[in-house]
Amino acid sequence: MTDNKKTWGVLAQFEDAPGLLRAAAGLHNAGYRRFECHSPFPIHGIEEATKEPRSRLGYIAAAMALIGGLSAISLMGWASAVDYPLVISGKPFFSYQAFVPITFALAVLFAAVGTLMGMIGLIRLRFQHPVFDSDRFRQFSDDGFFVSIQASDPNFDLERTQSLLASLGGNHIEVLTE
Repeated sequence: MTDNKKTWGVLAQFEDAPGLLRAAAGLHNAGYRRFECHSPFPIHGIEEATKEPRSRLGYIAAAMALIGGLSAISLMGWASAVDYPLVISGKPFFSYQAFVPITFALAVLFAAVGTLMGMIGLIRLRFQHPVFDSDRFRQFSDDGFFVSIQASDPNFDLERTQSLLASLGGNHIEVLTE
């Protein structure tokens, strides 16, 4: 570590998924909140171990679908009943049955775009993350189980955090810099 680089946090490798699960629960019980678990596959129970709050992404998708559907029905209703009313085969000006396919399509489109933008915003997407600089982390997607703890966590103390990770079964503990 050079003098001009700031410590971002600590990265520790674990042997298997149950070890990572125990470490996540141990870190949460020790008061850490700004840590991430990295696994090549989803681990059942990791959300309960880390006490992750429920995602707000579903609410964002529902709100965007509602906005899209209301926009479609409003625009078509206004165009057919107010702006350019035409009597076609004796149907009423606002014939909502004809609007269903476009309303559904626009609701799905808005929900999809809203979900993508909401996900990017909620996860704070970064294209260059300090864990990517670790040589050990390159095996993460093959058979690596890692925990990274950010230095911005209120409980973070470099020596104490490293010893806690070692006591939880962490191997190859390394300091990450920005």
